[in-house]
Amino acid sequence: MNYFAHETAVIDEGCEIGSGTKIWHFSHIMPNCQIGEACNIGQNVVVSPGVILGKNVKIQNNVSIYTGVICEDDVFLGPSMVFTNVINPRSAVNRKAEYAKTVVRKGASIGANATIVCGHDIGKFAFIGAGAVVTKHVPDYALVVGNPARQMGWMSEHGERLNFDAAGFATCSGSGDKYQLVDGVVKKIEE
Repeated sequence: MNYFAHETAVIDEGCEIGSGTKIWHFSHIMPNCQIGEACNIGQNVVVSPGVILGKNVKIQNNVSIYTGVICEDDVFLGPSMVFTNVINPRSAVNRKAEYAKTVVRKGASIGANATIVCGHDIGKFAFIGAGAVVTKHVPDYALVVGNPARQMGWMSEHGERLNFDAAGFATCSGSGDKYQLVDGVVKKIEE
């Protein structure tokens, strides 16, 4: 075993867990999920069957990641944030065949107590504010807040707010990286 699991964690057979990953108190890793290297899975987390987590995914306490969710590398899931997996749940109706796929792209951050309604992807390096309710696709680098979540601006890969000038250029205050906004799409300028 090349990962750490607290003695209270439950890890079912058939999981793939990458080296350097840490799984903390009272968490349950269910069968047939794939967890990448160097992930940190907080207390009281459930990772459902078939979930895929990339490398360096950080999951805070009290998060359930349901079947149909894929988190790419470097994703951050804040405390008690919520994924759904069915649009119209009913206790008396079995809808396991209707689980919708949700992809959280590389480097995205989802704040505490946010809710991601299934079937809506989160773009790379997007930032979902605490308590936001996401009901549609979130573009790369977008900052969204509120209920329902609305875009309020753009964020850098470093996690700083981007302020674009009239020509569509911005510089990250934290890293110095440069970005360009063209027709509602942000791209990092590689130098």
